[in-house]
Amino acid sequence: MSNRSLSIAEARATFSEQVRSAEQGEPVIITRHGHAVAALVPIEELEALERLRAAGPEGGLASIAGGWEGSEELAIRLEGPVRRGRRGSGGEG
Repeated sequence: MSNRSLSIAEARATFSEQVRSAEQGEPVIITRHGHAVAALVPIEELEALERLRAAGPEGGLASIAGGWEGSEELAIRLEGPVRRGRRGSGGEG
């Protein structure tokens, strides 16, 4: 199963069809100027993401990894670069 990718205008014009696709388990990626900005996903996938957030860093990705097809890609994206604040302004050292 591959993810469908649509521009905002395309998604708006076919919204009911895209919701049906998500209900049937096919995530729909919404793009703006060629960049993914949102997704329509089955409610079960949203619930899994909410459980991950609720678990916090202690729960880790292991709590949902492998939970559905494509979750490996989500795990990789979530583990991507982390932006950190600048150091040295707090008088350390």
